[in-house]
Amino acid sequence: MPNINTNTQMVLTCAIIDDEPLAIALLESYVNKTPFLKLEGKYNSAVNALADLRDHPVKLLFLDIQMPELNGLEFSKIIGNETRIIFTTAFGQYALESYKVNALDYLLKPISYTDFLQSANKALQWYELVQRPGENTDDQNKSNEAETIFVKSEYKLVQIELSKILYIEGLKDYVKIYIENEQRPVITLMSMKAMEEVLPANRFIRVHRSFIVQPEKIRVIDRNRIVFGKEYIPISDSYKEKFNEFLTRRSILPKQ
Repeated sequence: MPNINTNTQMVLTCAIIDDEPLAIALLESYVNKTPFLKLEGKYNSAVNALADLRDHPVKLLFLDIQMPELNGLEFSKIIGNETRIIFTTAFGQYALESYKVNALDYLLKPISYTDFLQSANKALQWYELVQRPGENTDDQNKSNEAETIFVKSEYKLVQIELSKILYIEGLKDYVKIYIENEQRPVITLMSMKAMEEVLPANRFIRVHRSFIVQPEKIRVIDRNRIVFGKEYIPISDSYKEKFNEFLTRRSILPKQ
């Protein structure tokens, strides 16, 4: 059985949505014996849950995929970014779809407590390592800021040091994370918007619809393009003003 992190003080509020009463009862029993989870609600349909979870979001949602009226995949696109999702399903073919909507994990029914606990621990790691306090001072934010992120790649969670990221490229349903001294990028099914929300805003900047860069890693800018080795990252008009503000703060240029 996976180890529970008993040293953490963090408690994740959670909810369950499933149209099967037995599935709800099982997941509720699992939540109740997991010390870092606190059940805030259980619902037999996504429609019934929508108003509650919009007004009172939880950290983690155990969400069935196949449900009438509004299925889990559709619901996941409506619910706010404050909530992370672990899908529950009886059909393995939905695994890929769960990655596309940026779910933390998926559980295949019938769900054992071991599998449940593994997924819950992934959620705990996510919040411990990625989430940043929103109401602290700048100095506190800097000291509490995570130095790594976890992303899904080839059905695994891969930990990446933020300090080693050069740039990130978005390609439709997934992103490529280019890391210094690594020949191949880490590929993960995730939107650029979701990636931008995870990365510290004071360390990364978006320069194009398809590119996020770490300014500290920039060595050369050539004719409105950022140069990383043999790769040239364009700076689009939509993001040029913000990037130019960064350059102005960092540049020592001769007066015209």
